[in-house]
Order: sequence, then structure tokens, then C-alpha cells
Amino acid sequence: MKTDSECTLVTAEQSPPSQHLPEHLEKRSAGSKNKKNSQKTRILTPATSLARSSHQEDPSSSQKASATCAQSTQTESPQLQSFQTQSTQTPPIQGIHSPSTESKSTQTQHSSFSLQQAYWGRSFTDQSTDEQETQSSSRSSHLTVLSWNIDCLDTDNISHRVKGLLSQFGKYSADVVLLQELVPGCLTTLQNIMKDYQFLQGSEDGYFTAILLRKDRVQLLQSNIVKYPTTEMGRNLPIANVSFLGHPLCIMTSHLESCKSNSQERLNQLRRVWKWIKEAPEDHTVIFGGDTNLRDWEVKKLGGLPDGISDVWEMLGEPEESKYTWDTSINDNKEIPHSICLRFDRLFLRAAAEDAHLRPESMTLIGLEKLKCDYFISDHWGILCAFKSAENLD
Repeated sequence: MKTDSECTLVTAEQSPPSQHLPEHLEKRSAGSKNKKNSQKTRILTPATSLARSSHQEDPSSSQKASATCAQSTQTESPQLQSFQTQSTQTPPIQGIHSPSTESKSTQTQHSSFSLQQAYWGRSFTDQSTDEQETQSSSRSSHLTVLSWNIDCLDTDNISHRVKGLLSQFGKYSADVVLLQELVPGCLTTLQNIMKDYQFLQGSEDGYFTAILLRKDRVQLLQSNIVKYPTTEMGRNLPIANVSFLGHPLCIMTSHLESCKSNSQERLNQLRRVWKWIKEAPEDHTVIFGGDTNLRDWEVKKLGGLPDGISDVWEMLGEPEESKYTWDTSINDNKEIPHSICLRFDRLFLRAAAEDAHLRPESMTLIGLEKLKCDYFISDHWGILCAFKSAENLD
């Protein structure tokens, strides 16, 4: 069991007794109280990766997953509300418990420096000329897209997890970042640190999605938010029309309705996503990424993907190592007592009508390493995908 110094918690009110919480939050609250009492530290190794390939998705596994519904929620706990209220005044990590001998300003400066250091790491100016040229050459020919449900609804060890998140963002410097389960406090922190990105958020309240565009690589042309008329969880579809290396792109993200019991609403939302993808300007390459909460049988129920829309993971040959983005056989943040492996997070692509400018080249899962506090950054893995431009396909 980790010490308090290794797993510092954000100052917040304690959650009420579990009988006052919805079922899915009750289970998470109970798990949080007893979390890590019996440690079984697990990390991804070739052996565990191989073991994962034996897990096949079936309806019974989906039922187990939806019973806990831990991957997303529709009700915020008082602890989260306290966290969000606090963060409207200062970045959330400024609420971390610190030794009483430190002044508030010292704590704030220390937190800010720590987060800046996590994001920027070894600065670009410290690299050799050869390293700079190699990085610039590689970046110029690729569009990198990162999609991640970052689970900011769960406030357990949030300060450590946000710091780890910033470290991953800084490491990969994706051109486009698509986030789900973002909350106002975490948004404020990311905006304060990631000055090199433009932020487009799907909402201002509760939890929501966001599109982040790297300013020196992607230029925003226009944006809008499509509402899902029958959602009960406040879900929507943010859309950004952008220019990348002079080529027009349409970027979309969403967090489709959660839990197996909401399958019909989720499929209604998926149809709407597909409709907007198909109706995007013909000269635009369209990339959608998000937490779809989809089970494979649900896509089959709709007759598969529409003509012209492709699943990026399938386009890359269905690599087993990047299949399961919600994997409780390895990720124990939620302490779900079943080994459940599902491909909730997906990327879709619709090529431009003429001379398609982008093709997927690789897909990698990130966030696979535990932090020092014995938590992963999120209960989901992030998906990092590289697209190669048409002029570099040869």
C-alpha cells in the first residue's frame, strides 16, 4: 500500500454514504475507499500483451462491463463538485495538501513549476541541431491525432494523474488532441500550461469533450457543436473545420451514451455521427475520434460502417496490441472484479473525394504505465494515430 506522500489527494469534501449515490457511483465510491489495500501491481509486458489477445468480446462480457458502468457517469459526486468549484478560482493542483510550513504562494509556484516541467520536459532549445531537424522533418509529413477519455470525473489522485497526462501530451505533441470526460478544473489547468494549443470545448458544465489544435500546425477555420436531441447524459458532437499544411480537414469528437442499457440511444447518436461525417465538404478529409462505448455487435446491428467511412484500426490490419482501449485485465483504476477487454475508443476516417491527402500509418496505445501513486492516468488507454500525407505515400 502506497504512503500518503506518494498518493496525495486533492482537498475536497468526502462523498456521502454510498446509499445516497446512484448504483454505478456507489460501486466506484466503495472501491475507492478500499482501493490498493491488497496490491497486485501490473504493467504491460510482452507476456501480458499476449495474454490480452485471448480475450474475445461477447455479449456476456459487455453485460459485466455495463453492470458497473465505471467508464463514465451521468451524475457528479459532491467531491467532484467541490473540486470544480475550487478550480474556478485556481488551477486544481493548487488545492493539493502540502506541508503547513509552506505558504500558499509557495505551493502555487511549486505546483505550477512542476506541471510546466511535466509538460515541457527537455525543452526544444536544449536539443541538438540534428535532433531538431529530424523532429521537424518527421512532423512536417504527418498529422498526429490523440484521442483519450481522461476520466477527470474520478478525483482519486487527480493531481498525480493530471501531471502524468501533461507529461504524455508534452511527449507526443500531437497536432490534434481529442478529449472526453474533461471537467472545468482540469480544463483550466490544461489551458494554463498548454499555451501552444487552441481549445474548443463541447460544454462549460459537468463533464464534456474538447478538441485541442496545435497552433503552429493546425489552423481553425470554423467550428460548431451538434446536439443529440434525446441524450440523457448531456452528450454532443463538436466539429472543427481546419487547415493542415494547406489541406482542409474536418475534425470531430464525441462521448457516446454510456452503459449497455443505453444501447439504442448510443446507436441513434452513432447514426448522427455518421450522417455528419458523410455530409462534410467533399474536399475535406474527415477524422472522428472519441469514446464510442461501442460493442462490436452494435455496429453489426446497424449493418456495419456506411460506404465511404472506415474504421482506422481496421484499415491498419486490426493490430492486436492496439485493440482494447478499456482493459480491466491490466488497468485496475476502477477495481472491477472481472477481466473485461473492449474497444470502446475508436477512430473513423472519410477520405476527401479527390486526391485523398491523408492515410493512417500507425496506431499506438498510450498511458500504459502506472504512476508512482499506483494509478494509471485514466481507466482508458489513449489512442495515438499517425496519418501520412498523400505527397509522402511513396
